[in-house]
Amino acid sequence: MALLAVSFLAGTLTVLAPCILPLLPVVVGSSAAERSRLTPYVVVASVSLSIILFTLLLKVSSLFIAVPESFWTYLSGGLLVFLGFTFIFPSLWERIPGMAKLSSRSNKLVGTGYQKKSFWGDVVIGVALGPVFSSCSPTYFVILATVLPASFLLGFSYLLAYTAGLAIMLICIALIGQRFADRLTRAADSRGALKKTVGILFIALGLLIASGYEKKFEVWLLESGYVDSVRWEQRLLQRIGMEEETGIRPYFEIESPAGFVNTDGITVGELVGKKVILIDFMTYSCINCQRTFPYMNAWYERYKDQGLEIIGIHTPEFAFEKDINNVEEAMRKFGITYPVVLDNNYATWRACGNQYWPRKYLVDIEGNIIYDHIGEGGYAETEKKIREALRDRAEKLSLPEPDVSLPLVADQRSEARNLAQSPEIYFGSLRNQNLAGGKRFVPGQQSFTLPDSFVLNALYLGGTWNITPEHAASVSEDATIVFRYKAGEVFMVAGSAQGAELEIWQDGEIVNAAAGKDVQTGVVRVQDERLYELIRNPSGEEHVLEIRVKSGTLEAFTFTFG
Repeated sequence: MALLAVSFLAGTLTVLAPCILPLLPVVVGSSAAERSRLTPYVVVASVSLSIILFTLLLKVSSLFIAVPESFWTYLSGGLLVFLGFTFIFPSLWERIPGMAKLSSRSNKLVGTGYQKKSFWGDVVIGVALGPVFSSCSPTYFVILATVLPASFLLGFSYLLAYTAGLAIMLICIALIGQRFADRLTRAADSRGALKKTVGILFIALGLLIASGYEKKFEVWLLESGYVDSVRWEQRLLQRIGMEEETGIRPYFEIESPAGFVNTDGITVGELVGKKVILIDFMTYSCINCQRTFPYMNAWYERYKDQGLEIIGIHTPEFAFEKDINNVEEAMRKFGITYPVVLDNNYATWRACGNQYWPRKYLVDIEGNIIYDHIGEGGYAETEKKIREALRDRAEKLSLPEPDVSLPLVADQRSEARNLAQSPEIYFGSLRNQNLAGGKRFVPGQQSFTLPDSFVLNALYLGGTWNITPEHAASVSEDATIVFRYKAGEVFMVAGSAQGAELEIWQDGEIVNAAAGKDVQTGVVRVQDERLYELIRNPSGEEHVLEIRVKSGTLEAFTFTFG
């Protein structure tokens, strides 16, 4: 019964999820743009039915196993774009062959108060939004991945409870929106400005969903911390529990993996009751993640035969990190031999409510998360927790006590001090809030002129650059980057399709003694999309970094500091 209550409450909280907030105007807007007061009920009922059918299709049918996930994204987005155009140009709907006949049948079903297109248009809206609404709750994923396979009837009851909670909240929101819209005289004209505005909203949302930018907006919103219903749900799950009110958070499952490295497949559930599991969220171009890899490798080598399994969840920050070939090469480079799961669509990331790279969760033999660590450091504490969990495993499985006589890995390694006081800097238009002297958050080609002085932690570009959502690509021969920073080390995530040669300057001089490992005689050659070490200073003082593109086209993604 506990999960039944959790499922219902999770449905109500889903309307506050980052991937749902942008879609709420569709529900309210559809009711405001139509005259019928039944419209919100039809839309919400269609959404609810679509969620249920979408879930059953995923779990029961094998027909669509080979259909890529992108198909459903394009379908939902395309339907919303088409509906948007029908709001702007009402005659489009009437020109569809057979639509007039279909609409007349719907009139008999829902009453004479409907116009020809309203009922089926609202149904299509709900059906299009169903798969999107069904992917925004950790509790939904618990139902989908663990409950339905074990007990269909029990899982279906939880699914109905989740859908009921969501439907009630959507109806409330739609009714409030409709009452407000009823006071507007413009709402009386079905072909007026309000309806055209709603149509534009539909088109924009459809394009965002189909292009994938809706997911990026969701990630940004999660990282900003402004809205985090996932965290609320996780606290709810932790408080009530999966089965009993234990006060301990249960493990989360791997969701919709895009591929595997060092294994043909793995789940957390298959290891519970057998091993202690350390789950590590990371991405290979992240310097903070890279610094943890030696500890992860040492723990795996030392404890894998004593009952420890490590699972790396590779959640990419940039598109090139989705390529399994790039991930495989990076894992070989860093000596990682434990299983790695590609979380390209952030499904597992969202399922557990994660917001950080790196982040580690330790799951004990009973499937409970007993330790959670964000970021670098804490290596001695983490290893002690691993040892405690291994001793507990040995006791419960009546096995010999594990050997914990060796010194801690942290005591055998000197941990690098992080001297950085400058934040991570993004070049792409999605997150280039530190860009100076140009248009922030605007993609496209821009020309920049360097000022005479530079402000701390502001990104300056010189010459002509093409700004894309993820990176800035040099265009002109005089392309330059200048950044005033305060840190010991400077890293840049960069790449170049044909290869680029960069000249690295610090404080007005070609870098020499402070050159990073990727810099030779003041020059770094960039080709593969990866993290490049540019500067290694002995202290974290303030410096001015200048990068001059001498040849080729540079694609700059981020600066990170240490």
